[in-house]
Amino acid sequence: MSALLFLGARLGRALLMILGVLVLSFLLIRLAPGDPALLMAGEAGVDDAGYIDSLRHDMGLDQPLARQLLIYLGKAAHLDLGYSYRNQTPVWTLIAERLPATLALMGSAFLLSSLAGIALGVLAARSRERRPWLDGLISQGALLLYAVPTFWLAMLLILLFSVHLDWLPAFGLETVAADLHGGAGLADRMSHLLLPCLSLSFLFLALYIHLTRAATLEAMGQEYVYTARAKGLTPRRILWAHVLRNALLPVVTFAGLQLGQLASGALLVEVVYSWPGIGRLMYDALAQRDYGVLMGGFLVISTLVVGFNLLTDLACRLLDPRIGAQGQS
Repeated sequence: MSALLFLGARLGRALLMILGVLVLSFLLIRLAPGDPALLMAGEAGVDDAGYIDSLRHDMGLDQPLARQLLIYLGKAAHLDLGYSYRNQTPVWTLIAERLPATLALMGSAFLLSSLAGIALGVLAARSRERRPWLDGLISQGALLLYAVPTFWLAMLLILLFSVHLDWLPAFGLETVAADLHGGAGLADRMSHLLLPCLSLSFLFLALYIHLTRAATLEAMGQEYVYTARAKGLTPRRILWAHVLRNALLPVVTFAGLQLGQLASGALLVEVVYSWPGIGRLMYDALAQRDYGVLMGGFLVISTLVVGFNLLTDLACRLLDPRIGAQGQS
């Protein structure tokens, strides 16, 4: 399969996947108990049936479910995510305000877990024969990180670094009313980002360590590695040119899956740390039955996940051109 056909097939699947997510999330949200119009009327202290019917008409909730779905898909195709009657703001505006915070949290956690996990996994594999104590220390430490629940770890980090040591802030994106700019503002935001980033990345750090260690050990036992050693190549050359090129294939594949899990894990972390991202926005929208914001959040997150998976497929093909070369999908 040529590179163009490979890319076209992956793009087609990506679009179908996003469409499936939209339809499924729309049906699940609409079938869940609760009426946004009744909730808004109750909060306003209004018990007038005409007012409630007017709210439902404005929100489009008086239409049959199938027609509501078709109307929403038509608007979404034109990048119109609707209007949040709860916040009196277009959904795109709300998401655009929160998206940078979520991307910063996901991106930092991804870089930390992947780079540190790959480095520690390779170090553990290379230390298996000469320094087995180091291999055991890294492996057991990764197992401990994997066993600790994310929410419990987040609370422990807050208690240690924010409450007892008072080194790092526990909540929010930046110091309220500090009005910091330039380097001081960047340092303030980085200090707020550190604890959420650590909480979100530790689980995936452990998975990267074990996966990279296993893949590296398997690659180091292949015949082409023995042949390279017999030719007199240096260990560093063998590691970079022969071992890692093959060992990183499963790691890169896992990286694409991790981004999807990061998006779901970010919801919990954003709630614990009051991080103003899309996850926190969707959490509040769920309690308020704000359908437009929920659907917009699902669309943006699913697009990010599918897009990252598409990049993962392309990266795997670059590492191994045989992928998809024989018409495999």
